[in-house]
Amino acid sequence: MTESELPELLPTEPISPPQATVEFPLEWLLDHASGPLQYRSLVDVAQLPGVDSGSVDALPLAHAGALTIAMTQSRLGTWNDSMLGVPAATAKHFSGIGTISAVRRLLEYGWDRDSPPLVQARRTLFRLLAEDDDPGFLFELGGKHAKDEDRVHRGRTILREAAAAALAQAGYEGDPRLRGAAKRIIHRVDEFMRSPLAEKPFMRSGNRHVLAPDAAPPSIYVLTMLAHMPLIRSEHHTQVDRLFTHLSMPMPRQESVQMIGSHIIVQPQLVLGDPLPHRNAADADVPFSLFWLETMARLGFLKRHDGWSKLFDRFLDDRNRERVWHPHKGMEPPVTTHPWVWSTYPLEVPDAPGESVWTDITFRLGLIARLSGHPIELV
Repeated sequence: MTESELPELLPTEPISPPQATVEFPLEWLLDHASGPLQYRSLVDVAQLPGVDSGSVDALPLAHAGALTIAMTQSRLGTWNDSMLGVPAATAKHFSGIGTISAVRRLLEYGWDRDSPPLVQARRTLFRLLAEDDDPGFLFELGGKHAKDEDRVHRGRTILREAAAAALAQAGYEGDPRLRGAAKRIIHRVDEFMRSPLAEKPFMRSGNRHVLAPDAAPPSIYVLTMLAHMPLIRSEHHTQVDRLFTHLSMPMPRQESVQMIGSHIIVQPQLVLGDPLPHRNAADADVPFSLFWLETMARLGFLKRHDGWSKLFDRFLDDRNRERVWHPHKGMEPPVTTHPWVWSTYPLEVPDAPGESVWTDITFRLGLIARLSGHPIELV
């Protein structure tokens, strides 16, 4: 066989070193956690042989918080004529919750996508993917700005990405409507990441630095969408690699505001770089930090990024002998003001007694370990 007849060898990815085993306190969580956290600990983390979602699916369905959300859904399948609203810290009975926030919260509780409230909401979410021209489908992002073409475009973009994220989390990756929307979103973001604008996205407006009108960095919704769409990530692996590079860059000092038409508008959903560059940033908002690390684990980025991997290891080090997490400093349960994180934390019942206040973080660390490929040892 001549050299020209030899088969072409495809490049191989470097073999990753084996991941360290992470101990997961399943028995402790079953004794102290609420139904949804028990359910997800069994199904998503422990993954015991013979235990499937069907054998324990009553655990999240009987949870008072989940039932409250389900019972407050309107007959149109929405909540409070809102999409992204989250309850205030002092709100009772989830007052002010938006539809996408409610859907994501029920999914985090462990409710199946075919449960009646999620089936009811599905129609509206898919309609948002189609960029419906009905001004009413801007929900809280419309209002008095519904006649401003630039703000309408911004509102539709945000809601389309947020709806795509919720539908992806619900497991609709195979639906052609979601796949089509996801491809369009990926194309738009990748165009930005490949352009010169990605290196210098800010422009000067008066005495402020603002994002240029054409800047389209990935939003937290885009990251969540891709995190739950492994097939799409595989089909667009080059773009996903560029996304990893973007997320690894230092966060700019400028605030996330953008010139939209003639107005400067805050864009808190945009991700301009690495939000967790060091331990102080991670400790400042533990629920957001774990949300970020979970999203990175789902994307396959956590084990590729030395800084995030070390932060995760330090969170694991903050667990006690029973492998229950406690704060690095003090004994107050962590809080967050990040609206996108609200759906994931806290899932425990309000005013949980004693050690139960640590169930959320303890569960989430086990989930991240499982998602990032660590072998799980039940203790």
